[in-house]
Amino acid sequence: MNRLQSEQQRLYLMASPDPGQTRVMVLELARPADWEALSQVWRGVQLDLQLPAPGIVVSGTDGMQLWFSLQAPVSVSRAEAFLAMLQSRYLAGIAPARLRCMPPAGGAWQAPPVPAQQAGTENWSAFVAPDLAPVFADTPWLDIPPNADGQADLLARLQPIKPAAFDAAMQGATPGGIANARPASAQAAGGLDPRDFLQRVLNDEAAPLALRVEAAKALLPRR
Repeated sequence: MNRLQSEQQRLYLMASPDPGQTRVMVLELARPADWEALSQVWRGVQLDLQLPAPGIVVSGTDGMQLWFSLQAPVSVSRAEAFLAMLQSRYLAGIAPARLRCMPPAGGAWQAPPVPAQQAGTENWSAFVAPDLAPVFADTPWLDIPPNADGQADLLARLQPIKPAAFDAAMQGATPGGIANARPASAQAAGGLDPRDFLQRVLNDEAAPLALRVEAAKALLPRR
């Protein structure tokens, strides 16, 4: 087993003794891919729900995806409810036809392996770094096979969601138990000054680097 396969197994092992359980969840936005919209989910699960960053994937066809890893399997119905909650909270204005999930709610879609070449094309699906995700908004694929070590490096930075954190997110609460039904942006408007909130994220050495970069960009003077 090479490094990439080892990281894939650590995070996204599909097999489960119980077919009614899963430890991987995928949310796709396609036709067209729209990282600006999907990034609201990527940032929101970290800022609002205090969950680890999901993997970011270009589908190789017409979409971008977020891959969520669970430390322990949950029932398919709970996974479906989690994805439905994310859609309602962050993607309410997106046409349902542009969204696909795994596990699917009332459907049969299964997210294909990543990375993989797409049938009949020279395009590849791949995991991508957060700072490069906007580059793929119009062309959500790679023209050449992604480097296996590079893919492994991206996955090595990801952590699965711990059971307690997942339970808290499903209850609309942070792991500390504080009710949190609104996105962080709304919280800031209702109590904490937005610039103070962004400054806290920027200064938080425990926060993911990509989030701190986004906060720094938002704090830059507008021209």
